[in-house]
Amino acid sequence: MTYSPRLSCIIPAYNEAPRIGAVLQTALATALIDEVIVVDDGSTDTTALIADGFAVRHPGLRVLRQPVNGGKTRAVAAGVAAARGEFLLLLDADLAGLAPDHLASLADPVIGGRAGAAISLRRNAPWPWRVIGLDYISGERVLPRALLAAHLDRLDALPRFGLEVFMNRLWIANGLQIAVVPWPGVSSPLKGAKQGLRAGLRADVNMMGDIFRTIRPWEALTQIATLRSRRI
Repeated sequence: MTYSPRLSCIIPAYNEAPRIGAVLQTALATALIDEVIVVDDGSTDTTALIADGFAVRHPGLRVLRQPVNGGKTRAVAAGVAAARGEFLLLLDADLAGLAPDHLASLADPVIGGRAGAAISLRRNAPWPWRVIGLDYISGERVLPRALLAAHLDRLDALPRFGLEVFMNRLWIANGLQIAVVPWPGVSSPLKGAKQGLRAGLRADVNMMGDIFRTIRPWEALTQIATLRSRRI
């Protein structure tokens, strides 16, 4: 009988050499995760080489290399196409303070059938999202693979950072109940801290532009309200 993994972890990464090692250590130490796929999105630093070093020691880790930087959405699409698990855990490559318990707590409601999808709420999520108890553009999510695999062609057509709000649309259309999992010890560095103030501000503006090229502002408000109403 062919082995079919239950949970596949996809980590899109672009120039995350200082941070990806710690994230990989955590993902590989999480018992619920059956395979880890790093998608290097045309990095110009040693991100892919670091991931390759882990792959040598961990047969459950695969490293995919995008020939050019195409953005997070296309990197995740490549990972979804390669994944074999029934469920996906999408994980950013730059998280600090991450532990196996965080990943297990995010995956458990979905694998256990108590929720259709799960989303993290990090310690340094924007304060409005912490106030309302939902980070609707969080990059750390668990969901059925089939839900994204059915839309790979649409993912390739999305803006670089349109993935999260597109997933929200799918979750709502499919009537999924959502588990919001607080991660009080986990943070994601601001773009300004990684890229410098000017480049970081430009990256944030571009990200918001991508979001609102994918959905209209009114739909963002509708997504937030609907997802909050569907929290378990």
